[in-house]
Parts: sequence; C-alpha cells; structure tokens
Amino acid sequence: MIRVLLAEDMHMIRAALTALLRLEPDIEVVAEVTRGDEIVPAGLRTRPDVAVVDIDLPVLDGITAAAELLERLPACRVLVLTALGQPGQVRRALAAGIEAFLVKDAPGDRLADAVRRTAAGLRVLDAELVSAALQYGESPLTPRESRVLREAARGSSAEDIAAALHLSPGTVRNYLTSAITKTGARNKIDAIRIAEDAGWLPP
Repeated sequence: MIRVLLAEDMHMIRAALTALLRLEPDIEVVAEVTRGDEIVPAGLRTRPDVAVVDIDLPVLDGITAAAELLERLPACRVLVLTALGQPGQVRRALAAGIEAFLVKDAPGDRLADAVRRTAAGLRVLDAELVSAALQYGESPLTPRESRVLREAARGSSAEDIAAALHLSPGTVRNYLTSAITKTGARNKIDAIRIAEDAGWLPP
C-alpha cells in the first residue's frame, strides 16, 4: 500500500484528487493539508511514502515545504503539482532535489500512475514542462534586487521596503529600476510578472 500525503489549498481540487486516489486499491491517502507549513508536521506524524504537493500554498510555498520534508523524512518522495505557466518554479524544485512533477491539467488517470512511479523512485517529468523550464537561465537579479522586487510584489511601497530592509527610499527605487532593466520589463508590474514566472524571486 502506497501511503500518500496530499497538500492542496483549493478544496474542490483536493477533494477530487483524494477521490481519484481512493479508487486505487494500492494507494491510501493518510493526510490532507491546506497550508505549506502543515506539510512537515503531517509528514512526520503519518510517515507517507509520497507527498503530492501543490506549489502555490498559503503561509509557506510548496517547494520550500517539500525541500524541508525531504530533509526531515528522506524516505518520503515528493510529487509536485504544477502548471505549464510556472517553469521557473520547476527549476527551483529540481534544484531542491525534487524529480517528480505532474501538470495540473493532466488527465485524471495519470495521477495514480505518477504516484506509483514516484513511490518507486522513478523520475516523473513532463517533456513540455521541462522544456519550458530550461528556457529560463539563471536569475540576472542580485539578491537585494530580488528581495526588493519580492516586497514590491506583496504590495509594499518604496518607503515600506526601505524601512524593512534598512535602506533609503531612493536606494529602493534604484534597485527597482535596475530590476526592470535586467528583466527587460516595461515597468515594475511587468518585472514582477517576468521574475515570478521565471522563479527568480525568493519565496
């Protein structure tokens, strides 16, 4: 029996995934969580063979949580649910040691097969997903530029970012201008979109 932990914050999607897995005689869903910070505690409590993890989770993103789970529970393998529009996140996951991915709009019958292959230690890689991920190179942003852009993405003003990072508002604006230039963006909003899609921003 393959024991599965499922991490998905969308209730209808999680219910559908759980229902699909429970149809399989060799798969048992032993835990369901809705937030990234719940993954490791639930994993340590239930000892799953496979954690099926969505990337976009509240409190803590799925990749960061999955990387911690792999460190704390090496016997558990991770299958990441992702979208074709998130190639940069796939690169992040690969860098964290995750080697199994399932595109969210894949046919339902592929879920159980992906879980079985992940449990067996096999790579589960969608060719189109990997191709999209490899189109993005390493981040052109410095760590400080990435942090400033991340804070801007959260809606913080230049003054708020300056206070949080112990910088002057003028310096923050300079970092934002540099980030816009390096990403080839038209403006700050465009730079945030490009950097998020590429996985260049810190969680």
